[in-house]
Amino acid sequence: MKLPRFTLPRFSLPSCRPGDLCRRFSVRGFVSFCRMIRIEHSIFALPYAWAGSVMAAGGMPPWDKLILLTIAMVGVRSFAMGINRIFDLPFDRENPRTANRHLVTGEISVRQAWVFSLVMAVIFVLACAAINTVCLVLSVPALLFAAAYSLTKRFSAICHFWLGATLGLAPLAGALAVNPEALGLGPVMLFFAVTFWVGAFDIYYSFQDYDFDVAFRLCSVPSVYGPDTALAIAGFSHAVTSIFLFLTGIAAGLAWPWYVLWAGVSAILFWEHHLMRPQDLSRVNMVFFTLN
Repeated sequence: MKLPRFTLPRFSLPSCRPGDLCRRFSVRGFVSFCRMIRIEHSIFALPYAWAGSVMAAGGMPPWDKLILLTIAMVGVRSFAMGINRIFDLPFDRENPRTANRHLVTGEISVRQAWVFSLVMAVIFVLACAAINTVCLVLSVPALLFAAAYSLTKRFSAICHFWLGATLGLAPLAGALAVNPEALGLGPVMLFFAVTFWVGAFDIYYSFQDYDFDVAFRLCSVPSVYGPDTALAIAGFSHAVTSIFLFLTGIAAGLAWPWYVLWAGVSAILFWEHHLMRPQDLSRVNMVFFTLN
């Protein structure tokens, strides 16, 4: 199979014409951008940012910090998703599963996607600046780390865990937003739990593109190590997730409801692994989205 010629989209700022601005800021355009970045998937990161802030505060954090943290989290995730769609466009055009994505169909142009991503980056930095100096200093490295995920699949199967670490930064960010002078061990344990949790379900999700990744030499865990080994790695990662969730409760000195939650989450992760079969992807949406 002839491999596509891959080039990154130009890093030039887009020109804006009045007609383009009207389309960008219409209700329909807003909905399109929300669909492009899968805004509903923000639920994967927000609870962990809030959890980090609660652990750092030893209870309910100040409302202003919580609101700014939420704005920052939505901003950085939206930026990362926008960049991911731009960088992945050459492959999305060739993959039947992604043929209906907004940049592929032209519903959103690459220029519009760049504008959107840059605006989200600015919102994130401004929110961090409003929180405290430490968050402001770390905001640009966080943006670069989030954007780099989009390129990791081209050279390493660690891409799933890079994505996991990107979301895993959420509890650390939440803790730093409340108490920038001391980072407790609880949010650190939760960082590792989220990293391995996301890495595992992203491996499950990548089974859908196994043939495509092999043909186009993309380094997902299934395409590099094979489906059976990938399933074992995902299962091991979920087991590690359960361990770190348990350690989070100990490190943060949490009460018994945390361990009830831990037991329920561990049971769901076991159920996910039981349902997932590389040869039968009919349950992948239930495993990837509903149970998570």
